[in-house]
Amino acid sequence: MDLEFRFLGTGTSVGVPVIGCRCEVCTSADRRNRRTRSSALIRTRSHALLIDSGPDLREQSLREQLTEIDAVLYTHSHVDHVVGFDELRAFCWRRSEPLPLHACPETLGVLKRMFSWAFLPDNTYPGYVKPLAVPFSGPFSYGDLAITPLPVTHGSVDTHGFLFEHPMAPSIAYIPDVKALPPTTRERLQGIDVLILDSLRPRSHPTHLSNDEAIALIEDLEAGRAWLTHLGHENDHAAFEAILPDHIRIAHDGLTLPL
Repeated sequence: MDLEFRFLGTGTSVGVPVIGCRCEVCTSADRRNRRTRSSALIRTRSHALLIDSGPDLREQSLREQLTEIDAVLYTHSHVDHVVGFDELRAFCWRRSEPLPLHACPETLGVLKRMFSWAFLPDNTYPGYVKPLAVPFSGPFSYGDLAITPLPVTHGSVDTHGFLFEHPMAPSIAYIPDVKALPPTTRERLQGIDVLILDSLRPRSHPTHLSNDEAIALIEDLEAGRAWLTHLGHENDHAAFEAILPDHIRIAHDGLTLPL
């Protein structure tokens, strides 16, 4: 395949099952209702790019037999998207060059404060993470894959989704944490082939799209196909998907998109 998109994690910040919860979703036998924290992998014939390094990165990498990555793309600096940083050691062991970390300046600043030891000039021990901070201010590329960071509204931190464009595949936008889209981002996404979007729960939330808000945004953008992610334990996979239109589906951990 020229392009592959795989969901490593599709859950909200606390994951599903939720610690101490005995609701029907948290106790479900449907493996699609087991959701680790949101993360994804996009792969071309020449590169493998990790999106976010959340607290479940080790489990996700072992499950998907992920052994090498060429870079990490960060959506934002919230804990559930960055605190698996130390697990990046395993990917640095297999490369001689530092591992590029692409993020907005604010997110890179948080990473440098949280994991200051990794960014020190005297970080020379072979077993440590060797990061290369690469702030983005516009599109960049890996081989034939063009990547455009898309600013979105999500709480008080600078947050981005990513638009992926490849000459041999449909266009894909990945936006796991969002409450609203600025006009420039909305314009860029109009008519997108594949939209992957935050859909936290049925009820309204101050910093995430509810189910109805996500569906309305997909329809408004006239996306060809859409996949919902970042789901909390108020969403049962089978029950929710049963009421969705055919072009909107629910992502689950380990799913590789049919492109």
